[in-house]
Amino acid sequence: MKDLNIKWIYLLILSIIWGSSFILIKKSLLGLTAYQLGALRTIITGLILLTFGFNKLKTIPKSKWKWLLLSGLLGSFIPAFFFAIAETEIDSAVASILNSLVPLNTILFGFAVFKITSTKRQVSGVIIGFIGTAILILKGSELNPNQNYIYAGFVIASTIMYAANVNIIKRYLQDIKPLAIAAGNYAFIVIPALIILVFSDFFTSKTFENPAFINAFIYVTILSVFGTAIAKVLFFKLVQISTPVFASSVTYIMPIVALIWGIIDGESFSFIQGLAALLILVGVYLSHNRKA
Repeated sequence: MKDLNIKWIYLLILSIIWGSSFILIKKSLLGLTAYQLGALRTIITGLILLTFGFNKLKTIPKSKWKWLLLSGLLGSFIPAFFFAIAETEIDSAVASILNSLVPLNTILFGFAVFKITSTKRQVSGVIIGFIGTAILILKGSELNPNQNYIYAGFVIASTIMYAANVNIIKRYLQDIKPLAIAAGNYAFIVIPALIILVFSDFFTSKTFENPAFINAFIYVTILSVFGTAIAKVLFFKLVQISTPVFASSVTYIMPIVALIWGIIDGESFSFIQGLAALLILVGVYLSHNRKA
């Protein structure tokens, strides 16, 4: 009963933190490029996690390091850039709704790679979810003709990587402390992020003289501390005390939080898109519930 209550508390906290991360990305992009944002987010998070978790690295068996590398790339490094790139063209609220495809992709990935069987209910959920996604993208492109909804592909690709990552953590890193997993992930990806930051023209007068730079840097710091560093440790713990699909269900509540932020920030959202979002969440619910 205690674990049951704790996992729901973790789920709610993560939903609020990650639901707010989309608007933080949007605000950060006002003074940074997508590559600068992705690199800074990775570097700041890495410095925090390695400061507090460096001593935990020696507790990780050598056989686990290859999975930590793969987990770091799929769960942190690549999505940090992909979400930033996506939000240069699509609204933060839309990105958050598309992100709710993670549980669906967790089911699909588990079936394709780990041969986890699916019920008819789950298959129906996947189909409904993808129909909702298609409607959301098509109506979004009509409502916002100035936005390039091809960039939604970056979010969808990220949800597939997140789904792979959550299965990797549950299958291969179950016995590793959450802080050790997070620190191990970033031990691999901080240096590549620093290289990208150097080649992104970050260290130039053009960047630092941008009037929006200071605010953007504050936003990306908040995003890194709460939306990445703290949230990663909480998420890895949630995966370990629950299941991959339950942990990925954090995306049930995230779109609600992100939509509220988006509306406050003046983003347009149509009734049809609302119905499409509901379809996605219904699909996620059906795929999550294993009972026929």
